[in-house]
Amino acid sequence: MLRTIVVSLAALFAIGAAQAQDKKPTAQQERMTQCNQEAKGMTGDARQKFMSECLAGKSSKAKAPTAQQQRMTKCNQDAKGMKGDARQTFMSECLSGKDGKAKGTTAQQDKMTACNKQAGAKGLKGDARQKFMSDCLKG
Repeated sequence: MLRTIVVSLAALFAIGAAQAQDKKPTAQQERMTQCNQEAKGMTGDARQKFMSECLAGKSSKAKAPTAQQQRMTKCNQDAKGMKGDARQTFMSECLSGKDGKAKGTTAQQDKMTACNKQAGAKGLKGDARQKFMSDCLKG
């Protein structure tokens, strides 16, 4: 009887461990990973201050809002005063680009396309491509 209980508990533990490995990191965990990578070489108070600002999104190296986040902000501003179904319909069309306000590519998207073509032409992969893309998009 005791042996059955021990085997059952061991099986449950193994299943739980396997499921824990399948989980993707949360947004906070991803931010922590990114901030740690950016803080390489820093020590002491400088690192602590950088990590605090980075995790709070205040770092100068922190990511700018994505195109979708920018679109959401603009659509929310345009939808002020709307309520209910009218707002929902407007937001759906605005975010999908059907209203004419969000159509076309943005300058950032055009820059991304150009940088991707250059990186492809140079045959860059992995870290080298990531560094090139970062520099290209900043410049």
